[in-house]
Amino acid sequence: MASWDSSVNIQPDYNATERHQPTVREVRFGNGFIKSMVFGLNQDLARWDLSFSNLSTTEANTIKNFLRDRKGSEVFDWTAPYASSSSKYKCKNWSITIPYANRYTITATFEEVAIP
Repeated sequence: MASWDSSVNIQPDYNATERHQPTVREVRFGNGFIKSMVFGLNQDLARWDLSFSNLSTTEANTIKNFLRDRKGSEVFDWTAPYASSSSKYKCKNWSITIPYANRYTITATFEEVAIP
C-alpha cells in the first residue's frame, strides 16, 4: 500500500478543511416527532479539502503522478494535520491550476475509508 507521507511528503496549506457527515437515519412519526439514529459501522469518516500552493514543477508532478497512479480507487496512508498516526484515504478528484509561470496549485479532496 502506498503512503503519502513517504512517497510524496509535501504538506498541504494551512487552510485545510476537515468535513464530517455522519450517516444518520430518521423516522418521522405523527405530531412532528422524529427519531434519529446513526446507521452502520464507521458512520463518521472524514473528508479533507486540501490545497497545495506555490509548487514547483517537480513538486506538482510528484503529487499529480501519485494521485493519478491511485486512479481514485486505490487507498493510501496519510497523516491528517493534527493526527498522531496515519489513516487510510483515497482521492477521487483533484485539480491543478497555474497561477504564475512555473508555479502550480493543486486542490484535492481526501476521503477517509474504513478498511483495516
